[in-house]
Amino acid sequence: MSDLQPSPSRRLRIAVLNRNFDPTGGGAERYSIALVEHLAARHDIHVFAQTIRHSCPGVTYHMISMPMARPRWINQLWFAFATWRATRSGFDVVHSHENTWHGQVQTIHVLPIRHNLFVGLHGLRRALRWLKVVTSPRLLAYLWLEQRRYASKPGRAIVVTSSALREVMAATHPHTQAMLHIITPGVESTPGPATAAQKLAARQQLGLPLAGAVILFVANDFQKKGLQVLLNSFEMLTKKEQTNLQGLTLAVVGNAVHAVEYRAQIQQLGLESIVVFLGQMADVSVAYQAADVLAHPTLEDTFGMVVLEAMAHGLPVVVSAGRYCGIAELLLPDVNALVLKDPRDEGDLAQKLGSVLADEAVRVRLAAAAVIFANGYRWSNLSTLQENIYEKSTLSLEL
Repeated sequence: MSDLQPSPSRRLRIAVLNRNFDPTGGGAERYSIALVEHLAARHDIHVFAQTIRHSCPGVTYHMISMPMARPRWINQLWFAFATWRATRSGFDVVHSHENTWHGQVQTIHVLPIRHNLFVGLHGLRRALRWLKVVTSPRLLAYLWLEQRRYASKPGRAIVVTSSALREVMAATHPHTQAMLHIITPGVESTPGPATAAQKLAARQQLGLPLAGAVILFVANDFQKKGLQVLLNSFEMLTKKEQTNLQGLTLAVVGNAVHAVEYRAQIQQLGLESIVVFLGQMADVSVAYQAADVLAHPTLEDTFGMVVLEAMAHGLPVVVSAGRYCGIAELLLPDVNALVLKDPRDEGDLAQKLGSVLADEAVRVRLAAAAVIFANGYRWSNLSTLQENIYEKSTLSLEL
């Protein structure tokens, strides 16, 4: 994080654009919601969204229509147009968390589309990819929106959530370097490890076994975040003979619709009775209290907000290395987390999870270091960084 500067003294009228303003939506949604909640007391916040499941005193909500949810690219264009029309005047700052062409402040939560399409491609392969793009209205629409979103304009600031994402942005869209700022996700507080009573109550609330160890997995995109690998690693752990690794449970938080895709694998591995799908949760804190370790073998995460949240609750975490998960670049391996060099290495994931579960001293050490780390990333401080960007953006427009 950058050094904190005094927050702006004037009250701003701010439009926040996010299609899905719902805490169950994922890390990007929780990120924008947290900033709104912290800034609402000092500024006039107006949220423009197509799904709104949130209420905060002082925030004005504007529902944007959704004439058609599919195809998504048409809805994305519609949302961009509708919010542009609604925020053309009357606001000091327009802050977009979406792929839109307008908004002085743009927060990027995912890898650029251009990067995903063309990274590592050269010669004929790159030419064939361009052929695919120019014959796809969907890809052309997304690339056009992205080009407009990152265009140099007076007052424009582009916020990324990690240094890894900043490097990708600078390489993919070099002209954005002077506009880039890093504001990582944060946590509201650092409750620390759950007491025995809290853990028992949490497990009762979630319907989890009261005895034995619980491994927690939290994601909305099960495939991208590595559930398949985790299931294979979990099966390896269940076969270990150590007494303290008996009675294991894997608790999965996220969109239950995707659970169907993993039923066959779970049945083949014989894990039906010890893998529990908890569905989406607006507040994941109870799951953190119920668990003994968080597994996050993600293949792609620009930061990994769930990792930070788990650490704030004193959970030991096993997480993919920095090339896969942005937060890992900030972590000290074997000090405040266990880091996977390759998240597809099922044996390494099983070994690291087993080392945490089998040794209380390791759990206690990692838990203490995790809380200290998470305490450095509080939303109360991060929201001040966001305010400073608003202030600079509005001053640039006034000059």
